Amino acid sequence: MTDVAGVILAGGLARRMGGGDKGLKPLAGESMLARIIKRIQPQVGPLVLNANGDSQRFKEFSLPVAADVVGDNPGPLAGVLTGLEWVAEHSPETEWVVTVPCDAPFIPDDLVERMVFEVIKQDVPLACAMSHGRTHPVVGLWSVALRTDLRQAIVQEKMRKVDRWTERHGICHVTFDDVVIGDEAIDPFYNANKPDDLSRVEGFLKA
Repeated sequence: MTDVAGVILAGGLARRMGGGDKGLKPLAGESMLARIIKRIQPQVGPLVLNANGDSQRFKEFSLPVAADVVGDNPGPLAGVLTGLEWVAEHSPETEWVVTVPCDAPFIPDDLVERMVFEVIKQDVPLACAMSHGRTHPVVGLWSVALRTDLRQAIVQEKMRKVDRWTERHGICHVTFDDVVIGDEAIDPFYNANKPDDLSRVEGFLKA
């Protein structure tokens, strides 16, 4: 969908993974980030990677890399703001941004389509993915028009929790079913946060 930009959030500190870039961890012959790009890129127009530090470590993916526009690692909202502001500057005709984390290799193929349908149907500026009765705040659809409000919330109000900010504006929740990999039904937003999670996902992919 050319009217939606994609942002892959890779700006975290990955403490539970032992540091480094979660997205560059190998996973059944490919990096986790490569798998996520394959799933989200066909669903969006522009696609950007939100990551800090030397951008050259991601050069194999041929994506623009945008570092956090606010400092001190204020959490995932900083990545969302970075994406919104990058899109406003580089693709000003684009009204929506979808965000996905760099550690969820089973993102649904219809993620963007279903989220766009719901925000239009319910006339709200935000959408959040759900599965198994749980919300996944960083898997979301965001109106670029809210970028100034979000910057104020982060910088002036020291806002850190995604849910606290989104509840101000009106948000719809979109439930997704499990994806089937081999013989296993897996949460589509399963996070590979720790080394054991990577081993589990690799087992699914090799089954």
